[in-house]
Amino acid sequence: MKFTLGWLKEHLETDASVERIAEALTDLGLEVEGVEDPAATLGAFRIARVIEAGPHPDADKLRVCRVETWPDGPGGPSVEVQVVCGAPNARTGLVGVFAPPGTHIPGTGLDLKPGVIRGVESNGMLCSERELTLSDAHDGIIDLAPDAPLGARFIDYADLADPVIEIAITPNRPDALGVAGIARDLAARGLGRLITPAIEAVSGAFPCPVPVTLAPDVAEEACPLFIGRVVRGVKNGPSPDWLQKKLRAIGLRPISALVDVTNFLTLDRARPLHVFDADKVSGGLTVRLSRAGESLLALDGKTYVFDDAMTVICVGEAVESIGGVMGGEASGVTEATTTVFIEAAYFDPTRTAATGRKLRVSSDARYRFERGIDPAFTRDGLELATRLILDICGGEASEVVVAGAVPDSARSYALAPARVSSLVGMEIAPERQVETLRALGFSVEPEGAGFRVAPPSWRPDIRGEADLVEEIARVESLTKLQSQPLPRGAQGPLPPALTPMQRRARMARRALAASGLCECVTYSFTSGAAAALCGGGGDALALENPISSDLSHMRPSPLPNLLAAVARNQARGAETVALFEVGPGFHGAEPGEQTEQACLVRAGVTAPRDWSGERRPVDLWDARADAEALLAACGVAPDKATVAREAPDWMHPGRSAALKLGPKTTLAVFGELHPKLLAAMDVKGPVVAVLADLAAAPFPKAKGAARPALAASDLQAVERDFAFVVDARVEAAALLRAARGAEKKLIAAASVFDVFEGPRAEAQFGAGRKSIALSVRLQPTERTLTDEEIEAVAAKVVGAVEVAVGGALRA
Repeated sequence: MKFTLGWLKEHLETDASVERIAEALTDLGLEVEGVEDPAATLGAFRIARVIEAGPHPDADKLRVCRVETWPDGPGGPSVEVQVVCGAPNARTGLVGVFAPPGTHIPGTGLDLKPGVIRGVESNGMLCSERELTLSDAHDGIIDLAPDAPLGARFIDYADLADPVIEIAITPNRPDALGVAGIARDLAARGLGRLITPAIEAVSGAFPCPVPVTLAPDVAEEACPLFIGRVVRGVKNGPSPDWLQKKLRAIGLRPISALVDVTNFLTLDRARPLHVFDADKVSGGLTVRLSRAGESLLALDGKTYVFDDAMTVICVGEAVESIGGVMGGEASGVTEATTTVFIEAAYFDPTRTAATGRKLRVSSDARYRFERGIDPAFTRDGLELATRLILDICGGEASEVVVAGAVPDSARSYALAPARVSSLVGMEIAPERQVETLRALGFSVEPEGAGFRVAPPSWRPDIRGEADLVEEIARVESLTKLQSQPLPRGAQGPLPPALTPMQRRARMARRALAASGLCECVTYSFTSGAAAALCGGGGDALALENPISSDLSHMRPSPLPNLLAAVARNQARGAETVALFEVGPGFHGAEPGEQTEQACLVRAGVTAPRDWSGERRPVDLWDARADAEALLAACGVAPDKATVAREAPDWMHPGRSAALKLGPKTTLAVFGELHPKLLAAMDVKGPVVAVLADLAAAPFPKAKGAARPALAASDLQAVERDFAFVVDARVEAAALLRAARGAEKKLIAAASVFDVFEGPRAEAQFGAGRKSIALSVRLQPTERTLTDEEIEAVAAKVVGAVEVAVGGALRA
């Protein structure tokens, strides 16, 4: 949104500087993106006089001019310079605009330098309007009145020195899309007095010959109000200088008086309007929803094809305008137009926004309608446009024709004065709160210990007490907000700020990062195909309004997104990829069907290429090591978890397993990923992964902050080795569980140190048999063990293994 300082002062009586206004606007939430000072670009151009203009000795179309300039301004000494000029109107005695060497010409983007043109020296330039970006005219240099002040800056003479302010408007402030609304905010801040002129109704001299009708399918929602009137006998030519200067100053090109009036009111009062050539809509106007396949050649020269849900304005069955977006070429006004129909309507913001997105068309009207214009200003906007057209173009106005009614936007909210302090931490007196709200146009009435506040019709964003507090706080200035320390308890330390799950997630991140993996943070969404490959997907987890087609479902785990990251890295030449993410996984759409998970993937090899190093492809054992390190960080010792041949379908059968706590609780799954999954995700194998449910492991019951004492023994440990012959299908984990449970008080650890299997083992032990050797560590705590006690524990180990898996000591 752009406007000039002078334009603003037509609504705000103020003596504040442009710097102070810019600072206040940003503080009010209307962020200033830039202030353009014309003096910086046009300040060097001064009014000069051509003393003599003679022919160029070597070019028929060039003139050699002796130009009298005043570098120091009027009253200073004059300097005569020679300028070679190609303008056909260059003549002796002409008063024009001169640019000395070194001046930047905004219309061409060039910096002037002294030069020689066809053998004749030239120092400076006599400028056209296009070179000063005043218009597109360049068929001659600027020809000023003979009494123009010689030596004066051209921007002062032409009244072009008005600074231009550009602000960014947030979607919730449609009222600030007009200069009048901006002035209202500044007046409430105290930077001046609001002086927006009152609007006088224009009496109709004859009945409106163009009837308007709202079809039933739009009257309640799409277009609840449509009004207009005819003005006949107009003369549509160039708009007056004051209007052209306003539009050019903010970067708009003047078109014609009728069009410029509507553009002006769009910017001045945030009130989009449209003018039809009334002779082309003599059958009357009907507002209805479009029919699929209908089309319109719009004012931007493009043809738009409609579906069945867009608001259109029609003459008979022919579409003539896209409601709230853009008019049609066929019914647009031209220089030959003598009778116009001025339209002012209220179009539904949601439907207008959807129409603009579908048709991919942007306009100032759509920008305002989709944010919500003031419905109560519809009639006033029409009266204001009528008055301007009558004053500029002449003519005679008809009576106003109305279809529909102004939408009822009345609402009110209770406001407790103390709520300002509790929400934003600012102490503002109740009297000041009332003064601020009333300055912004709110209606405030006492109610009990507080107030009953009704927002004005131009503030559709106000929807509750918190919004009222925000208005008071921003006008008062949030820069006055003082930081305050949070209250502490009366005694003792503060309670922990993190929940047990948050602490566990933090420890998991530390453990995985310490294992050499890089953390990823990805969306909680993934594609439906990727979700299905990793055990998720389905309609229950599909998003109603996804941000893109490949992020259409809630992810079952971080795995699909990590695999996508691996694929991107491999496509860029990465040989080894090791990534992890701690985040949510979703297995249902209901509350509670979300778990906090830790997932990691390793792809490629275990180490980079090195002359002295050894490396190999990643495998199941790398994944198990990572899984055990992760669980250890979550408080589960490796010897407490058992390995089970259980893994989801997306893992490689036979090269994956689960770590369990008891028969029912699965802590994590680990192993190689299924080749079909890798192929579908375009990932080169081998790839191993770990997926852990961080909530599965029990949290410690102790609530003390101190760690438990170290349980260490000063007595020497004893290690005994056992070799058992078992069935070839028996897993080593089963032997370890049996051995550890044989004497829990004395057995501190048990591990496998040898496996003898295959044809040689079967030749020695029998078909389908193998040997597994265990090392069992005994740790006494009270006294040194005797031989008899050691042999007793060994017998218990042998017995436990025999009972559990049918194993026998190897001879």
